[in-house]
Amino acid sequence: MAKATIIGAGPNGLSAAITMAQAGIETTLLEAGSTPGGAARTAEITLPGFRHDLGSSVYPMGAASPFFNSLPLHRHGHRWVEPPAPLAHPLDDGTAIMLEHDLASTCSGLGNASDAAAYKSLIKPLVNDWPALCTEILGPVVHIPRSPLLLARFGIYAMLPATTLARSAFKGERARALFAGMAAHTVLPLTSPLSSAVGLVLAAAGHTTGWPIAEGGAQTLTDALAEHLESLGGSIHLNRKISALEDIDPTDVILCDISPRQLLTISGDAMPASYRRRLESYRYGPGAYKIDWALSDPIPWTAKDCSRAATVHVGGTLEEMIASEAAPWTSDRDLEKPFVLLVQPSLFDHSRAPAGKHTAWGYCHVRNGSTASYFEAIEAQVERFAPGFRDCILARTITTPSNFEAWNANLIGGDLSGGAMTAKQMLFRPTPSLYCTGLPKVFLCSASTPPGGGVHGMCGHLAAKRAIEKLKLA
Repeated sequence: MAKATIIGAGPNGLSAAITMAQAGIETTLLEAGSTPGGAARTAEITLPGFRHDLGSSVYPMGAASPFFNSLPLHRHGHRWVEPPAPLAHPLDDGTAIMLEHDLASTCSGLGNASDAAAYKSLIKPLVNDWPALCTEILGPVVHIPRSPLLLARFGIYAMLPATTLARSAFKGERARALFAGMAAHTVLPLTSPLSSAVGLVLAAAGHTTGWPIAEGGAQTLTDALAEHLESLGGSIHLNRKISALEDIDPTDVILCDISPRQLLTISGDAMPASYRRRLESYRYGPGAYKIDWALSDPIPWTAKDCSRAATVHVGGTLEEMIASEAAPWTSDRDLEKPFVLLVQPSLFDHSRAPAGKHTAWGYCHVRNGSTASYFEAIEAQVERFAPGFRDCILARTITTPSNFEAWNANLIGGDLSGGAMTAKQMLFRPTPSLYCTGLPKVFLCSASTPPGGGVHGMCGHLAAKRAIEKLKLA
């Protein structure tokens, strides 16, 4: 029987291990920490009984993932919880723009007939062919498209800067702000090419598979993946940090759910110089500055509709978000009005907090490795749209970019996406050889490979399939 060793038990490492085990390969997964999950973990970090997702928390691409949907995760206790609305975006006039599950309802909330028609024209084709679109964008980089016309239509708009698409498609501030907030998940300046891509995908997801949270927290998704791996005969070894490839027992293939920088470290002189130079030029994106809150009450949003969504984009207007998302790339100045991605899971999952109490978290994009404090700026932004918010805070825990990296070595400088999602690195990450490295038996399978960041397991799954094919292991 062929043997495979996977380094790192994040969602991609677990997915790679499951794919190997499904192929009948003896699979061992080595995790440096005491708990599997990578950034998909949950713990009590403020007060007893308040369970916080430490990294990822909302899973539009997890619910849409072809790989996750092929697994019987429900048998291992995993369940998605879908809020009444995927997303809320409050404005200073006391209202909120809502991404509703229903396309027509979203259109009616955009404020004018022109923007409603433009949004429908832009998003409805993606909604109608959502399974095909997911197969295309989450599939192998090099493949013959099954839906070439759909992919071409998507690509025309996806390649545009979010500012260009928002301003050309929409006349009103409501629609522009809604789209810009979704595009900001690209973690690129909104003036950059391809910054529209994620906004289009997330909008279509909201009208189809949704923006769910995992019941019980992100850890339940991790635990379900781990249990399924073990049901296939795979084994997980915790507290097994790999400092060098020589630390690994003899094996036929090694799959690495780690960052390019870590691969350079553990491979040492064995890595060919040409490939090493390519990895050394790999660029990491902005970091995250995150606050987790234990709350006495739900967040008192002025726009009551915000309480129908687990995800709230606290960013104001398009122009404000342009400034916020450019700052981590263009200057060293602190953000006065950061775009805050906020999640309030306990409104829809009562296991997250003691009875009557709540949890929430919010983070903003900052310079990679920034040491500046954004605590006041983040809470001021929430207070702006929810007066009295600070009075609800029982306790808080702050996670800086350096804290993120210390907690999870994959999160270089606090980068939660595994590397900047620039035009070059969105497709050819970390190098044009994708999952293959300069060492024949060693493959990368982290978010630093296609299709990139997000919890969907496809990086690990596709890397494992490539390894099986290349080495003819099955």
